Amino acid sequence: MAVAQLSAALRPSAHPAANPGYGKRSAPDQEPRTGRDFAHLPARESSIATYLDRLDDEADMSIKTLARHLDYGQCAIGTALNNLSVAGHLRRVRRPVTVDGCPRWVWHTFFSRTARDDAWWDALLAGAVPVTERRSPEAARSAAYGVLAGLGRIDARLTLSAGECGALEEQAAEWLARGAGEAQLMAALTAGLPERVAHAHGFVRARLLAKLPPAPPTPSPYEVVCTACGEPSDSTALRGGLCGGCWGDRPGLAADRVHAHAGQLRAALRTGTRTEKGRDA
Repeated sequence: MAVAQLSAALRPSAHPAANPGYGKRSAPDQEPRTGRDFAHLPARESSIATYLDRLDDEADMSIKTLARHLDYGQCAIGTALNNLSVAGHLRRVRRPVTVDGCPRWVWHTFFSRTARDDAWWDALLAGAVPVTERRSPEAARSAAYGVLAGLGRIDARLTLSAGECGALEEQAAEWLARGAGEAQLMAALTAGLPERVAHAHGFVRARLLAKLPPAPPTPSPYEVVCTACGEPSDSTALRGGLCGGCWGDRPGLAADRVHAHAGQLRAALRTGTRTEKGRDA
């Protein structure tokens, strides 16, 4: 079983992406992979961490989705994620956004191959450590050049010379700087071509300008949530990404309240009626 789980952790290519803007976020300044990055963890946590580490950013990190792609049930994966949080490898956050005039929460899971302590995570999520959600200008330019150079392999009508790729590189890089992926850029340049493209350079330049996506809005600050229960909390109040209640620090109900609530539930089961959930339930 352990061999099968470890083998599965090395094949995340079929894992689905989350909705745009959601899902995994890679933490910055991680150490290079060594093959023993998670050797300090128990076998289950090591297997799951290896799988998460190899997922692309914006991969779906929900427990239900992970359970469909790993040889563990949802309860086991939820417990493992809590343990990875305590070990310093992940944190869960949310931030408010407005879509079509409706407010909603966007959820992210930050993952770090390199284990970090609470102080490092607190600084990251407070903005003191830069979160590299966008490519550096140098990386964006290099990736943009690669997309332009590959157009001719997709459709010979869009073949560009090295000089033409260089001339258009900055305009293409602006797409990536605005959050577009290389696949999105390629699709925008190659979809719906006319039967004849007289001048590939002019055609591609016109499309880069006409279809340029809008600049992304300034993101709202992150609100840190407990990895286990999802309740928002001041990051400094979390130990290992877990709130006090999930560490067992939440005070229990008095015995008389427990007996009273149990009696209400038994009565509801006998009569088939629904009871009000107590404030402290």
